[in-house]
Amino acid sequence: MELLTIGAFARVSRLSPKALRLYDELALLRPARVDPETGYRYYATGQLGRARLVAWLRRLGMPLAGIRAVCALEPAEAAREIGAYWARVEARTAMRRDLAAFLVDQLTGTTDASGREPMTTLELRHAARTDRGLVRPANQDTHYAGRRLLAVADGFGPAGLAASGAAVAALRHLDEAEALPVDGELGELGVLGALEDAVRSAGLAVAGLSGGTDEAGTTLTALLWTGSRLALAHIGDSRAYLLRGGELYRITQDHRVSPRDLLLYRALTGGTDPVPDLRLQEPLPGDRYLLCSDGLTEAVPDARIRELLASAAGPEELVSAALAAGAPDNVTCVVADVAVATG
Repeated sequence: MELLTIGAFARVSRLSPKALRLYDELALLRPARVDPETGYRYYATGQLGRARLVAWLRRLGMPLAGIRAVCALEPAEAAREIGAYWARVEARTAMRRDLAAFLVDQLTGTTDASGREPMTTLELRHAARTDRGLVRPANQDTHYAGRRLLAVADGFGPAGLAASGAAVAALRHLDEAEALPVDGELGELGVLGALEDAVRSAGLAVAGLSGGTDEAGTTLTALLWTGSRLALAHIGDSRAYLLRGGELYRITQDHRVSPRDLLLYRALTGGTDPVPDLRLQEPLPGDRYLLCSDGLTEAVPDARIRELLASAAGPEELVSAALAAGAPDNVTCVVADVAVATG
């Protein structure tokens, strides 16, 4: 077995000696041999593949814990995990891009990005439906549709229903308050902050039910109407869609370990502090928004969802489509139409 000194291995692997020492300490890349007297590290040429993989993953910005997980997988599984990681990065980048654009508009006084006249008054008209489905013994979904707040939560585990109910209950004060909070010159960004605080409170409520473990928890997807915009908070794999001009857009990203895996890497549980995706939506007259649990999207493809929403179907028809497709999970849908206020 040909061995290289740490300096030589650093040059051919494009990793610094300092990085190699760190990866040794973290058990990411152990040297092939360590001199018992000097402590000097030696690496085998056969370790170059792993070293280059680690270097490339670091350049992608993957956290060390993620790199350790990828390096332990077979090549096909590792490739899927890298693809899933990058999809999550792109989703977070898109959210931040939208927020940055909104901040620029707010701070520079740019005309409303929606292009509508400033005096146009809009309102939301909504309906909701939930169903146990055809397989599950109980319905662990919870939904809410009030004057300002729309929410869908999909509970899981032994206390799933209690978890989804607690999560939605933690947001209801935003619907029941006389006025929504604002934040000085930034106005509606205060609403986004209030929504994030409410999701964190929901996380605490769920943690109290799950005993600080991941055995029970819930997803949560919510829209909060400010009177001119919609603030979105999302964690898990329930979804929010927008139908505009006949085209369907998914405005949330599933927080799954991989696109084909139902295991969530982000949800409201007792294990971690919840970090929801947040964004502001610019509504237009005629827009249709759909919030739904994955009981709909696992049974009904997006193309069919678009057809139903474009035909003015409501939550009843969407749930019926899931039932007709076998409905192996609970199904919950909230549909909201954006319309010009009539007086």
